[in-house]
Amino acid sequence: METKVPILIAFHRHLYDGGWHFSCGTKDYKVLMDQFHHVSAAFLELEKGYQEAIEDITKRMGAGMAKFICKEVETIDDYDEYCHYAAGLVGLGLSKIFIASELEILTPDWKQISNSTGLFLQKTNIIKDYLEDINEIPKSRMFWPREIWGKYVDKLEDLKNEEKSTQAVQCLNEMVTNALTHVEDCLKSLASLRDPAIFQSCAIPQIVAIGTLTLCYNNVQVFRGAVRLRRGLIAKVIDLTKTMDDVYGAFYDFSCMLQTKVDKNDPNAMKTLNRLETIKKVCKENGVIHKRKSYVNDETQSKAIFVVMFVLLLAIVVVYISRSKPT
Repeated sequence: METKVPILIAFHRHLYDGGWHFSCGTKDYKVLMDQFHHVSAAFLELEKGYQEAIEDITKRMGAGMAKFICKEVETIDDYDEYCHYAAGLVGLGLSKIFIASELEILTPDWKQISNSTGLFLQKTNIIKDYLEDINEIPKSRMFWPREIWGKYVDKLEDLKNEEKSTQAVQCLNEMVTNALTHVEDCLKSLASLRDPAIFQSCAIPQIVAIGTLTLCYNNVQVFRGAVRLRRGLIAKVIDLTKTMDDVYGAFYDFSCMLQTKVDKNDPNAMKTLNRLETIKKVCKENGVIHKRKSYVNDETQSKAIFVVMFVLLLAIVVVYISRSKPT
């Protein structure tokens, strides 16, 4: 704490110092910090408007990270505040850069919706990375708020114990439901973008996030190992995401998928279903859902093809075995 806090608070000043570095971390993180002069050199080549936006966000993020070195994530408000420092500020910073580039314009609620896009991505990462964070050496990284997990277990690390599987999944489902509260703002933020390249770079991570939450929901594997979207599906998201209609369609599809996974006995089932219905309503009212290829239909079709192929192969094996029997 004595080492980290002062460095985090002063970090924004080092952007202008090409000779500064601080050796810490492991693997790629260590390389980044040892060769920070490359970051500084790239920063100093930017126009002043971009530099000001980056310095401001770096300063605020460093102060926020310093605060949470000294503070645990206890309440949902703490959770939102931490995610604001970790990723909400990135959303705000990107918006400032887009404005500085004159490729985008501000909307009246740009601060709120930009912050929400960051929170949605950060909360998705915190949910899917539970096991990686809790097993971190030398010390666990714990970002799930006690206000949520405290309803289900005595200690956050208890969620990975097999005998606590039911409580773990219920806690997970509440975390996913909490993340879904940011979707409407995310959709508003994406709908306000005009430049195609900026739109795609912002939209694709948001679609991957809703897809990841759909995969994580009600899935005990989150507490057993890695849970990730298939690369083929991510490639499909990249290929199909061109317009806002594509975004509405993707969010609608994944909401439908998630809806089928909701167990009516889950303590937060009604809250989850209400959230999903709201998201689907927004998508239907704003997007042309019926004119696009559905992720749901494609997934169903893939399963149907697999079943047909399996049955055919089974039939071939049966015929082969029957003909191979001695007379």
